[in-house]
Amino acid sequence: MKVINGKYQLSGGVDPLDLVAKYEAPIYVYDAAIIKRQYDKLVSAFTVPKLKLNYACKALNNINILKYMKSLGAGLDTVSVQEVQLGLKAGFAPQEIIYTPNCVGLDELEQAKDLGVKINIDNLSILEQFGHLYPDYPVCVRINPHILAGGNTKISVGHIDSKFGISFHQVPHILRIAKANNMKIEGLHMHTGSDILDAEVFLQGAEILFGLASHFDELEYLDFGSGFKVSYKDDGIETDIKSLGKKISKRFNEFCKSEGKDLTLIFEPGKYLVSEAGYFFVRANVVKQTTSTVFVGVDSGLNHLIRPMFYDAYHKIVNVSKCSGRERIYTVVGYICETDTFGVNRKMHEITEEDILGFYNAGAYCFTVSSNYNSRYRPAEVLVIDGKDYLISKRETLEDLVRNQVQLDIF
Repeated sequence: MKVINGKYQLSGGVDPLDLVAKYEAPIYVYDAAIIKRQYDKLVSAFTVPKLKLNYACKALNNINILKYMKSLGAGLDTVSVQEVQLGLKAGFAPQEIIYTPNCVGLDELEQAKDLGVKINIDNLSILEQFGHLYPDYPVCVRINPHILAGGNTKISVGHIDSKFGISFHQVPHILRIAKANNMKIEGLHMHTGSDILDAEVFLQGAEILFGLASHFDELEYLDFGSGFKVSYKDDGIETDIKSLGKKISKRFNEFCKSEGKDLTLIFEPGKYLVSEAGYFFVRANVVKQTTSTVFVGVDSGLNHLIRPMFYDAYHKIVNVSKCSGRERIYTVVGYICETDTFGVNRKMHEITEEDILGFYNAGAYCFTVSSNYNSRYRPAEVLVIDGKDYLISKRETLEDLVRNQVQLDIF
């Protein structure tokens, strides 16, 4: 979203104020052009014979977003059977979907097997149980490289104390299980976490995976996860995809040649594809001056956007209603009966009640983590494609809140 001709505009010249007038605030809006830009950027960064990007749909799982990802050529990375089912409903073929659960029972893996998708197993117990029952079903194995990557400990998953993956020191045990059950290990997977700041740390994990891959004779792919960092500020840092792609591609091609393997290189970007494509628009309910702070209270809260409170995440906020004039310093807060602070001491063009504020980087882990806390409704979602806007999720109503409640007649 940029200021063009004195007003904020999305791709194709779409005015976010028109969207708010049409669909009401608060509202999530996704710009398809930015998703495509990010997808193309990743594809062009890696020069390998076979590359596959599996969209990590936990970031944003609206079925229309899944369909759009499929139209771009992406596969799907899922973490629950329900996400698998959404992917199939969106038109993905079973073998275009990889299922990577954590701490689920064998029964859920059996459901995924019956649906025919690729299965990624991240613990020895389930690997052994699955191998006993279904030795003919190929699986991928998730490896923990014991590398602390990422700038936020809450979203770093590859370190030694993480619950995710099988330690790379336990590969001999994986091999014994596979041999005893005559299993086919078709892939090795690694995910070190999100917000990877240091590409060299990512490459270190890749080298571990290369070292392990030589022990598996029937490999078809190596999955390096994702976690590529996007910028949340105008001068923020992001992963240098071109540099990373060049280094990974060179090493991957060398490995395949030396081992005589024709492997597919897989990544599973989620946030990288949709974070910058998403915007969240809210209305200023009240401007409240206290002895030390000027608060802007908006018609939303942590029920709609919990990242600032949960991860201490930064989201750029602008006054969409005013692109010029006097600037003042505000603390933006929500309407939930909690301390739900979106941003502290933010400089914005002077805000008056009823102005529309816009949050950037609202595409990943925003709507998908929303709730009905305080019995508030989830907002609508809109997708903008080629200058046209499409409603892809309706605003909830009271009927949605009570739909699954069973009202007793004993009172």
